[in-house]
Amino acid sequence: MLRKSICLLFLLCLIPISGCGDQRILEKLGFIQTVSYDLRPDNKLAVSFSIPQADPETSAKREVLSAIAATSKEATMLISRETGMMVVSGQLRNVLFSQDMAAIGLHGHLDTLYRDPSISSQVKISIVEGSAGELLSEDYKQHPRTGRYIDLLLKKEAMGQTIPRVTLFTFARDYFDHGTDPVAPILKQHENKYIKTNGIALFKDDRYVAKIEPENALIFAFLKDSFREGQISLDLAETNGEKEVVMFSSLISSRKVKVIHDAEGAKKVTFHVKISGSVLEYIGEARLSNDRERHELERRISKKISEKADAMISLMKQHQVDNLGIGRYVRNSIGYEQWKKINWREELQKLPVECSFDVKIKDYGKFR
Repeated sequence: MLRKSICLLFLLCLIPISGCGDQRILEKLGFIQTVSYDLRPDNKLAVSFSIPQADPETSAKREVLSAIAATSKEATMLISRETGMMVVSGQLRNVLFSQDMAAIGLHGHLDTLYRDPSISSQVKISIVEGSAGELLSEDYKQHPRTGRYIDLLLKKEAMGQTIPRVTLFTFARDYFDHGTDPVAPILKQHENKYIKTNGIALFKDDRYVAKIEPENALIFAFLKDSFREGQISLDLAETNGEKEVVMFSSLISSRKVKVIHDAEGAKKVTFHVKISGSVLEYIGEARLSNDRERHELERRISKKISEKADAMISLMKQHQVDNLGIGRYVRNSIGYEQWKKINWREELQKLPVECSFDVKIKDYGKFR
């Protein structure tokens, strides 16, 4: 009995000892929040890491470490020599790529992130006009932690539909799907004072090839999906006409895509979008309280948005990209066996795509 008791006591002593092999003390960990990548002329990567500070004794709000390496993992090893903390990637929120780097192709660099089990698939991807490292390293007076500033900016703008919310998961899904191409929001540093979103990057496979200007970003959102929040300002003035501007808020958008066939396959694709919203501001001659004039204004707004949508689709055809996922609808309508026989990028150039918008003014304020 005594022998059994001694053995049991020995085993109980081993339990806490076995748990000491991989201690992770919060104050000793450097959680990477944001990482940026720039491509150097020698084809090496210039990588910068933004690490928030948890030590109450330090006055710095964050630590920015940079390294030049052949791969991102090598850069992580190099910067770990420059800090007293253990650098980990489990809290990574945002990845920034320079525009020049995105133009060459991102798949190889994203593949490293996909494979790392400590990195969430919900990490957000953005493209930076100019140097991504300079944008991340800069301290903006009104925003103590630049990494958090970027994260909140992307969340807020995505809620307003001015940029798409793009994560590692959504980018990989669209990259591997032959019926669509990825997109990503574009960020730009403005005179070292603040960061702003500056449009949407259009990708052909993993290469950045074209851009949607920020004033047309909501048109892309109308065609991409249905949503229930957003606002848009439209200039309706003719070339030599009087000034006329309308701003819609509290937008509700619903979209339907239809593929029309003939004996040889898909003949035409139509986007029909219904939009309703409140007129937050109107500068012009129309009287919104007059039904006839209000309906005429709705017609001209619909026409203006349709023209912008047609121009956007022409841009995509010009660069042979399908960032709206038109190919998914064609593939689902003709079957996978027939889909495999066609070259979709070539077919898209010949396929007519029509956009029609139906705009409804829900209300125009309390003033009558």
